[in-house]
Amino acid sequence: MNSRTVRTKRSLVLAVGALCLAFALSMSAQVKTQASTQTAGKAASTTTVERGEVVYVSGNELIVKMEDGTIRHFANVPESVKVTVGDKQLGIHDLQPGMKLQRTITTTTTPKVVTVVKSVTGTVWHVNPPLTVILTMENGENQQFKIPKDQKFNIDGQMVDAWGLKKGMKISATKVIESPLSVVTQQRKLTGAMPPPPPPPPDVPILVAQEVPAPAEASPATVAALPKTGSPVPLIGFLGMLSLASSLGLKALRTKLGT
Repeated sequence: MNSRTVRTKRSLVLAVGALCLAFALSMSAQVKTQASTQTAGKAASTTTVERGEVVYVSGNELIVKMEDGTIRHFANVPESVKVTVGDKQLGIHDLQPGMKLQRTITTTTTPKVVTVVKSVTGTVWHVNPPLTVILTMENGENQQFKIPKDQKFNIDGQMVDAWGLKKGMKISATKVIESPLSVVTQQRKLTGAMPPPPPPPPDVPILVAQEVPAPAEASPATVAALPKTGSPVPLIGFLGMLSLASSLGLKALRTKLGT
């Protein structure tokens, strides 16, 4: 956003010792005025930067949280205010909460001098030195002027004071005002950045059906076969022990019957 405003910091001040005439009556039609302005020095510039984040926007109402934590309320933002975001110009209705704003203000102060020259010419009709003089103007009217201290009058190329004025003399007098003036120019630039996009949703695992192969059926030959580590020795030993136990039992039975 660019805008220029010029304001006067110091009002015009009458220069001490300048030649001047004070008017007792309105002389707007009889006094010639010339004004000129000149630069009196080098211009000085200062730059300030303000940053904030949009927290609320509705219509032309805007609330911004500044970088220092303060809250600033803009009740009626003009439609002409634009924010530069990338290569786009956004208005107040395009702003969004979370958007970052930055305003850069460049202030340039240029010292100048304004010179105002007022001149009056007339014929002396009456003089009361050193206080007042009445002049007959070009339109035939008589006008009274106060004579400032040390005022000089130009009469046929010679400078005289109030005591040298005589009735019928054609005179001219000049008032010069030289006043310092500071012209202040401000250039404003408003830029911004859109809020970051929302984070993506968390990853959700998706169930995938997998076919589990059925266990292979065992063949009868495989079931009947002994493992390679199997041996018939334990079975033979068990049968031998069983036969021995039977013979011992029969022997004991016979012995008991014989007795």
